[in-house]
Amino acid sequence: MPDIHIDAKLGADLAAREMLAATFGLAADAPAVVRTGCGREVPLAMTSTMPSSVGCAACRSFAHDEYLRVADQVESLARMPGSVISWSDASAGAARYRELAAQFLS
Repeated sequence: MPDIHIDAKLGADLAAREMLAATFGLAADAPAVVRTGCGREVPLAMTSTMPSSVGCAACRSFAHDEYLRVADQVESLARMPGSVISWSDASAGAARYRELAAQFLS
C-alpha cells in the first residue's frame, strides 16, 4: 500500500478554495497533483493533513517542523504593533499548532 503524504502547503490551497466557494459560490478546480513535504509530486487524493493518516516518514518530519513554525508565527502576530489578535488568542492558537506538530512525531 502506498504511503499517504502531506501537502507541502499543509492544505492551505484547499482551505482558501473552500473559503472562496463559501463566500462567492465559485471555486477553481482542486489541483490533481500537489508537491508533498518530502518533495514528491503525488495525486491530491494521496495526501492528508491528519497525523494518523500520514505514513511517509519524511512528510511527518516536515509537518512537525512546519506546524512548529506556524505556531511561532501565530504568537508573533500578537506582538506586532496594532495587532487585533490578543495574546491569549495567539497563545491558544499556537498551543494547538504545537500539539498538532507533536502528533506527527508519534
